[in-house]
Amino acid sequence: QVQLVESGGGLVQAGGSLRLSCAASGRTFSSYTMAWFRQAPGKEREFVGITDNGGSSFSADSVKGRFTISRDNAKNTVYLQMNSLKPEDTALYYCAASIIPTTSAAGYRYWGQGTQVTVSS
Repeated sequence: QVQLVESGGGLVQAGGSLRLSCAASGRTFSSYTMAWFRQAPGKEREFVGITDNGGSSFSADSVKGRFTISRDNAKNTVYLQMNSLKPEDTALYYCAASIIPTTSAAGYRYWGQGTQVTVSS
């Protein structure tokens, strides 16, 4: 069982930055693949970035070069650094945990409650 709690969302102007954090419970955090997804009103949940249990990470094309995902296994925490934010980045951001590396939301059993990011123009 893994419990996930996101934090760090908020309102920011276009071009600004935010860092989201996701704190995980449990002693096996390092063995999980962790990912960030987002969902805007009226849209499907969208993959944002992933970091596997080996520390490799990559981001979706829509955020590549602007968003960076990282993890600190000692703190049971995964981060999403978001720079050069755009109004279209406005969404509810979720972190999720899986035992397999996948970019599909269906592959994630554990989810946080989400943190809202709003980017004003």
